[in-house]
Amino acid sequence: MTGFPLHDEATAPAEALPHLAAARERMGFLTTLNAVMAESPQLLAGYTALAQQFAASSLPKPAQQVVLLTASVANACPHCVAAHSTLALRAGLTPDDVNALRDATTLQDPSLEAVRRLTQAIVNKRGWADEQDIAGFLAAGHTHRQILDIVLGVGMKTLSNYTNHLTHTPVDPAWHDQQWTPPATTTP
Repeated sequence: MTGFPLHDEATAPAEALPHLAAARERMGFLTTLNAVMAESPQLLAGYTALAQQFAASSLPKPAQQVVLLTASVANACPHCVAAHSTLALRAGLTPDDVNALRDATTLQDPSLEAVRRLTQAIVNKRGWADEQDIAGFLAAGHTHRQILDIVLGVGMKTLSNYTNHLTHTPVDPAWHDQQWTPPATTTP
């Protein structure tokens, strides 16, 4: 155990308090991710700002969850896969969609599949998606703006995925029904 504390409003640094309040209001409870991030008020503030901006992006809510879940699977983050599986179902994705995303397999909806493929390419190629990746995304009816919105979502998930890897953030009870174990080949 690395000993990272799970903060709440009574233990967090003062600078983190407004961000914890915003996170609690946004989610309806204080997630363990936010509780861990509160140790660094700047990390929590940055993550909160990215989450707000990504929620306001040009991607529809189901596509946003495809980005967040795809990045979390590619980064082998059990905490975020559980969270975004739950949130994806709430955003209207079907259980089959969520299972396909968790298994990194093809989605039935061509538009969402294009989002999944480009997100996976961006994460796996560390931003070096090639012209074929981009052309396939645009051919599915998406825009250049949406490519950059995916980059925003990947950046947001990189912060949370890496935080969870380092801190071993426990999965929130709200996400327990969607717990996930990464394939053995994806973790060091």
